[in-house]
Amino acid sequence: MTHNTFRFIIILAVISIVGIVITQLYWVRRAFDLKEKQFNQAVHIGLQDVAQQIASYNKHSLPSANVVNKISSDYYIVHINSVIDANVLEHYLKNEFIKHQVEADFEYGIYDCNTDKMVYGNYLSTSNKTLDNRMMKSELPKWDTFTYYFVVHFPHLTTDLASDMEIWVFSSMILLIVILFFSYTLFAIFKQKRLAEIQKDFINNMTHEFKTPISTIAISADVLGNPQIIQYPERLANYVSIIKNENNRLKNQVERVLQLAKLEKKELELKKEQFDLHLFIKEATASFALKIKEGKLENKTGELVYYLHATHALIDADKVHLTNLVYNLLDNSTKYCDEAPHIEITTQNQGNYILLSFKDNGIGIEKKYQKRIFEKFFRVPTGNLHDVKGFGLGLNYVKSVVEAHKWKISLESRVGEGCKFDLWIPKVLETKENS
Repeated sequence: MTHNTFRFIIILAVISIVGIVITQLYWVRRAFDLKEKQFNQAVHIGLQDVAQQIASYNKHSLPSANVVNKISSDYYIVHINSVIDANVLEHYLKNEFIKHQVEADFEYGIYDCNTDKMVYGNYLSTSNKTLDNRMMKSELPKWDTFTYYFVVHFPHLTTDLASDMEIWVFSSMILLIVILFFSYTLFAIFKQKRLAEIQKDFINNMTHEFKTPISTIAISADVLGNPQIIQYPERLANYVSIIKNENNRLKNQVERVLQLAKLEKKELELKKEQFDLHLFIKEATASFALKIKEGKLENKTGELVYYLHATHALIDADKVHLTNLVYNLLDNSTKYCDEAPHIEITTQNQGNYILLSFKDNGIGIEKKYQKRIFEKFFRVPTGNLHDVKGFGLGLNYVKSVVEAHKWKISLESRVGEGCKFDLWIPKVLETKENS
């Protein structure tokens, strides 16, 4: 599947989901509006019947117009031409709302013309709902237009209407589950696509890593196959040396792949021992320092400088894996440098830790890639160029060694200003040092 096709399918899927969500929201809103309209009609008819019954009870006639006035969706004023008895009103309200299937909690109040205030009546429910957590006493505003009137307020109207829309709530929940599943699927697809790209990049890098030594060995073997080569012992020894070196190079590459397999199975076993970090660094980097000084690494002449200032440098670690860790960091510093490499190794005490730092003058790493450099197979994108050798496993191995020792590692880098890797290594306490 091409990149454009993949992107088109993703965009089409997202548009479809967004369209379904908008449609669902539209119909839920329409259903709610219809439910509210039906409710308002039932309340209006019920209140008209209540007003008629009160008028009959008081033997008075109703006003000619505007008996029931809807002030808002949850607040109604009913105009009566006579005094209203609270007990009679409550009885009629309950009966009529039950009759017209108005299943919502409500409260009512009656205007008292003597005090010119609204007298709160009661909080009622026409259903079997528990009122303990819902009861409230609202401020019922008065209305200056009428002399005798009562008001009805539905304080939880939105909640009550929504509770009667179970099918829409259920369908919305199903849609939400579908969206979450779709989002997870998209995440998995993107992850698989990224892994496929990483795998492709790994294969390309591995091919380039193996092609050069294989080609060199093949050429050397052809030369050694010439019977006349025996007459030139120096050339013979030179080609034998080339084959040995390239064979070792292939062996190292295979070891790296096998090392990756062990990391996959979490088989990184540590054989810890106590040793002086400063002496270890000098021994582990002696060969590297000599080669970089003589320009035998990446054909670049550079320098390795030590600033070993830690006063207590005794640590407990696996020498073999720590050696590989140091080599991988130094190797990266040399590879990713466009000028003469200048590498600094620094140690200093930080509380109970020794801060071991590797600083170089390389090309640096963009901020957006810094969180991913420890990922397996990851290499900072360089397009189709493969001028830097490697599989993208070095820093992943470094991270694995650090985690296996339960140390900490961090990176500071700016493009064009090189990289600085900091390792926090617990130092052996003085009681152990003296024992």
